[in-house]
Amino acid sequence: MSITLAPYASRFDDSRGRLYAEPTSRRRTGFQRDRDRIIHATAFRRLMHKTQVFISPEGDHYRTRLTHSLEVAQIARALARSLRVDEDLTEALALAHDLGHPPFGHVGEEALNKCMKEFGGFDHNDQTLRILTLLERRHPAFEGLNLCWETLEGVVKHNGPLISNGTDGGLPPTIVSYNKKHDLELASYPALEAQIAALADDIAYDNHDLDDGLRAGIITLEMLEDVPHINNLFRKVLDEYKGLEMPRVIHESIRRLIGKAIDDLTDQTNVNLIEAGVSSADDIRYFGAAIASFSPALAGDEGKIKSFLFKNMYLHPAVLNEAAVGAEQLCDLFRLFHDEPERLPQEWAQGADVPHSAVTARVVADYIAGMTDRYAINLHRAMFHQSGSNS
Repeated sequence: MSITLAPYASRFDDSRGRLYAEPTSRRRTGFQRDRDRIIHATAFRRLMHKTQVFISPEGDHYRTRLTHSLEVAQIARALARSLRVDEDLTEALALAHDLGHPPFGHVGEEALNKCMKEFGGFDHNDQTLRILTLLERRHPAFEGLNLCWETLEGVVKHNGPLISNGTDGGLPPTIVSYNKKHDLELASYPALEAQIAALADDIAYDNHDLDDGLRAGIITLEMLEDVPHINNLFRKVLDEYKGLEMPRVIHESIRRLIGKAIDDLTDQTNVNLIEAGVSSADDIRYFGAAIASFSPALAGDEGKIKSFLFKNMYLHPAVLNEAAVGAEQLCDLFRLFHDEPERLPQEWAQGADVPHSAVTARVVADYIAGMTDRYAINLHRAMFHQSGSNS
């Protein structure tokens, strides 16, 4: 079923284009082509073996960055259709949002940022832009995927403006560099499609991390008493289906929680749109505040589940200890290759200049950030344990 786009939706016919001009397609819009380029990217395939919460080799049924990204895309498309904005642009943004994450989740990002402290730091959002504009090398005429302005704008600004009150707060280096060539208007909000994709990410990881935590036994039903809105829903399902096995109770409860969040976000955003009186994508950008939002009540519930998961899951010793080992391995690998760039694979060593330099540091960070969990673990074992070195 096709839908008529709302006046405030992004339209490819009004796109600000690509950095490098390309012929248009007779069958696909530019936003559809962007989505397809992201799906076919090497970095997207690597998400299969990158941590969401649990280290991927330890549980084949738990979510990885890839399955999480697909779930975000599914939720984002549902929201885009309900709000009558461009589904393909929304899906592209949802699929791309985690491309820059290194191995071992947020702990791995913190480790790389520490290693890169003297060289501009490491930020997964900045790394996503590096992948999309530099590191994916497929086309003979340019580096990167040469995505539309609206797609790159949404990737960079999906959480809001990066410049406020005339200050940038120390923007990451790739964003600064690319913005000089292709102004992404870092002081404005992104289009509604990007705002939707960001909130779809919140819906997905809150509920699916809860799902994984329950299935892993890290979270129990008794613990849910700390989050009444979730506890009440689970108890309602248990009352409706007496004797139902726990995996199906969990699935049904999570399904309802996601549906409730999608409905709330759609309803509240429609109210916001009417109150804002916007009639174009640029009206959304320059409104001065986010248009897509949960209702105050559900936003409060979302904050409670985030606090609950942080306390009971992300800081759980079984999760932290495993990730901490991986983070230390990333630091070991960074120091090794920064000291001895000649030990990098040939295609990476060509971009490194001399030991300990800023250029070499960035090449090493790109190499490590692109690794899957399994590759990093195996490479560390090969580089250190086989040689008898202490890690």
